[in-house]
Amino acid sequence: MDFGPVPLDQALGVVLAHSVPLTKGRLKKGKVLEQGDLDALAATGLQQVIAARLSPGDTDEDDAALTLARSLVRGADGLELQAVGTGRVNVLATGPGLARINAAKVDAVNAADPAITLATVPRWHRMDPGGMVATVKIIAYGVEKKNLHAAAAQAEGGLSLAQPVIRNAVMIETVVGKGLGDKGHRVTQERLRRLDVNLGPEALVAHEENALAEAITKAEGEMILILTASATSDIRDVAPSALRRAGGTVEHFGMPVDPGNLLFLGQLDGCPVVGLPGCARSPALNGADWVLERLICGVPISGADIRAMGVGGLLKEIPTRPRPRDRRE
Repeated sequence: MDFGPVPLDQALGVVLAHSVPLTKGRLKKGKVLEQGDLDALAATGLQQVIAARLSPGDTDEDDAALTLARSLVRGADGLELQAVGTGRVNVLATGPGLARINAAKVDAVNAADPAITLATVPRWHRMDPGGMVATVKIIAYGVEKKNLHAAAAQAEGGLSLAQPVIRNAVMIETVVGKGLGDKGHRVTQERLRRLDVNLGPEALVAHEENALAEAITKAEGEMILILTASATSDIRDVAPSALRRAGGTVEHFGMPVDPGNLLFLGQLDGCPVVGLPGCARSPALNGADWVLERLICGVPISGADIRAMGVGGLLKEIPTRPRPRDRRE
C-alpha cells in the first residue's frame, strides 16, 4: 500500500486519508474518491490530497477485518459479529457465559502485521448477552494479503464462549444459637442469576459439624454452596470437616484473591461443593465469583488454577469488611 500526497489528477480510486471540508459539506476519511469528489475538491482550490493507494497484493480494511473476525469465531457457539465498518468488527456474546480466550493465538494475530490489531476482554471474563468479547481493528486502510492470511490462520479457534451447564444450586448457611439467616442467600441468588442459575430455598443449620454434614448429605442441587456463620479459618474447621464427614472431599483451601481468601473447593459424589468466604455476603466482586462462574460454565478448576489467580487477584476493598486491609483512621 502506498500512502502520502497524491495530485488530484491522479487521485481517482484512492482512499482519502483525512476528512476534507468542501464548499458544501465534507468528504470523510476512508472514502474511495470518485470523479465527482475530485471535482468538489478542485473547487475548494486543493491540488492534492493525502491518500492511500492499495496494490493488488492488499486487502482493504473492511474485508480484512471481516476475514479475521470470521476466523476467530468459526465453530464457536455463543458469539456473533457486528457489522463491519471503518476497518472494525466487534465480537459479541449472544448469551451469558465466560470469555474463553486463547492468549497465544491473540498474540500471534497481533504479531502478524502492525496494521492488524485484536483486543479482547480478560480470560474468563463474565459476559452478559450483547457484551463485547473482542474487537478486530485494521488500523491502516489496507493490509497485505499474505499477512492477513497468516493472521487468519493463527486466529482459528481463538475465541469462544463457555456457556452455563449448571442450572440449579443449593446453599446451606450455618447459624450460631438462635441466629437467623442474613443477606447472604439473597446476594448469592442475585450473583447466580446473572448466569441463569436458580438458587434453592434458604437452608439454615447449626454451626456444628454433624448438623452441617447431615444437611450436605440431604442437599439436592447440581452445585452445593456453604456459607458459615464464622469464617472457615483452617482446612480442619467446621465446614470442611462436615463435607468430609458427609462422604465428600476437600480439594483445596484458600486462594490468593482478596477479598476471597477463605474459600474452599471440594466435591460430593461428583457434585461441586464451594465453601464461600464471608465476603460473598457482599455483591461486590470477590474471589468466589471467579470459582463459581467457572464451575457453572463447565470450565474445570483445580487447586493449581486457584493458586494461579494471584496476579490480578487484589480486588477492590469491600466497605463492610470487618478487618479492612488499611486500618488507618
